[in-house]
Amino acid sequence: MVELNPSQASLADDLLSAGCIKFGEFTLKSGLKSPIYIDLRGIITYPKLLAQIAQAYLPLLSALQFSRIAGLPYAAIPIATAISLQGNYPMIYPRKEVKTYGTKAEIEGEYHAGETVVVIDDLATTGGSKFEAIEKLTSAGLVVKDVVVLIDRQSGAKESLAQAGYSLRAVLTITQTLDYWEKTGKVEKDKIKETRKFLSQPLI
Repeated sequence: MVELNPSQASLADDLLSAGCIKFGEFTLKSGLKSPIYIDLRGIITYPKLLAQIAQAYLPLLSALQFSRIAGLPYAAIPIATAISLQGNYPMIYPRKEVKTYGTKAEIEGEYHAGETVVVIDDLATTGGSKFEAIEKLTSAGLVVKDVVVLIDRQSGAKESLAQAGYSLRAVLTITQTLDYWEKTGKVEKDKIKETRKFLSQPLI
């Protein structure tokens, strides 16, 4: 078992306090009932937490070779912006909807074909949304090798990305985080057990 280091532990606790990770009963987009809900959109309300999150990405990014970071809309745009400011990395982002006027841009920000970009996202589940974004970036002549996320939900994204030749790195994995909260008593044991059971099932 890989334990969280002090900065990861502090980040996990702050995400819990901010309500970005909740335990209870939630209906997912797929219709499944889940005992855990991860929603990182709320971090924009907490500037210190957003800065802390950006800081946590920097050690992972410093080990990679790239020219720009590409934040995925919408949840990861604030995270990528904070990383850009802290790490002095130029940022771009692929649009969800292509503009029908003006430049009709599919990607916002300046870039040059042939450059390597690192995809920044908040959460990795199955990897589906990452492939859509990677396709937009590679269609524009950019090179993608790595995807970096805050939380890997460990539901197959790492494996499906690896099969396609991409590497997924995460600040936190859900397994590490649950182990830490169980050990410290921050989350009730029965909720941890229920969540582990749910996460071990394949997603529909």
